[in-house]
Amino acid sequence: MAPRVDHNFRMLAEAVNAWFAYYEVEPHEQAYEALSTAALSLYHQGHRNLDDLSTMLIGTHVGPWAVRVNAPSSDGVH
Repeated sequence: MAPRVDHNFRMLAEAVNAWFAYYEVEPHEQAYEALSTAALSLYHQGHRNLDDLSTMLIGTHVGPWAVRVNAPSSDGVH
């Protein structure tokens, strides 16, 4: 992996970890996935440093309920 790509990957992961630390939430796979996708989207929108990414992620995904997945499938009775 190229050094710049490795740096960007690490920065995205640190921004996600900052979200978990800020909201004092124990990391889990579904939330990490959702936040990683959001962080990558923010990166593509031009937020290219750790402080900016972390601030935007914390501000746009407020609290643990922002990353909750309601149901893994739509097999419910309607």
